[in-house]
Amino acid sequence: MDLKTLIRNIHDFPKPGIVFRDITTLLRDREGLRYAVETFESKFREANLIPDYVIGIESRGFLFGPTLAYKLNAGFVPVRKPGKLPAAVHSIEYDLEYGSDKLEMHQDALPANSKVIVIDDLMATGGTAKATAELLEKIDCQLLGFGFVIELEELEGRNKLPDVPVISLVAY
Repeated sequence: MDLKTLIRNIHDFPKPGIVFRDITTLLRDREGLRYAVETFESKFREANLIPDYVIGIESRGFLFGPTLAYKLNAGFVPVRKPGKLPAAVHSIEYDLEYGSDKLEMHQDALPANSKVIVIDDLMATGGTAKATAELLEKIDCQLLGFGFVIELEELEGRNKLPDVPVISLVAY
């Protein structure tokens, strides 16, 4: 299945010159959604990357992460923007092109030495995924790999990530 046919391109959003890759059209297509989740599952299994937990990056990583966790018989843990988790958190601050941001995860979300994979809808510059990997390293988890529905190859985000497998379903 060609998932690109199910991803809507919106020009000049959120600002002029940007082409936004909208996955809501993929999500509403039952065959496309099933194909995306099953392809992630088969690629992780083929690479023998079986996690204890799937980590979903806010917010669209939450759309694929729980279902993939179910398919892989793993738990699901969200990584969120500041102030959205009610209990004590681990946090990491990271640089953006203009400024900085922060990610948080509950302190009791993952036992040390947990095997994890990280899922998100899109990898652009790789900054958020890299920060998530650093957060997981900080709490002594073993990062097995990353999964992205879309990878924007021209931004070379993959080069910022740790040396683990990166599975992308669609590349632009």
